[in-house]
Amino acid sequence: MGHGPYPSIGSGGGVNPQVQQWFRAVDKDQSGFITAAELKAALVNAQGQTFSETACNLMLGMFDKDRTGHINVEEFEKLYTYINQWLAVFKTYDTDQSGNIEEKELTNALAQMGFRFTPDFISFLVKRSDPKEGKVSVDSFIVLCVQIQRFTEAFRARDTQQNGTVTIGFEDFLNVALSCSI
Repeated sequence: MGHGPYPSIGSGGGVNPQVQQWFRAVDKDQSGFITAAELKAALVNAQGQTFSETACNLMLGMFDKDRTGHINVEEFEKLYTYINQWLAVFKTYDTDQSGNIEEKELTNALAQMGFRFTPDFISFLVKRSDPKEGKVSVDSFIVLCVQIQRFTEAFRARDTQQNGTVTIGFEDFLNVALSCSI
């Protein structure tokens, strides 16, 4: 999915006709754009449940570069590709098809995506996702993936030496933190 220290977003040529067809089906008001509400109505996880509003807003925001609150078909294709990649990784580690993965599976899933985190950080992510059960649902996994990807992109932009460290001013830090979450 990525190379070097940072996973990256891939891009391709024209929009896949199947993606265009799905985009038109999701674009209920035929505006040529998809909102988070339209995305939420269209996406269903493996357990037959819709994704949370938080997940849909974060997914949309990842590709809504001009911050209009909607995405066009090209941005949707990138989102569609990412969602399918993330769901495939999740399904690989959700071996009992419960819709949840545990700490070890999350570690392996994120490693498969090019992220190597300490056990303490993985534990933090799991507890943040589900403080009671200690499991990560598919919805929470998508939220984590979007947030990690957005923070990675922000970090990469500031890691000019590509040595894994950045110096960041307080307002820039706040801008990154607030723009990478809801």
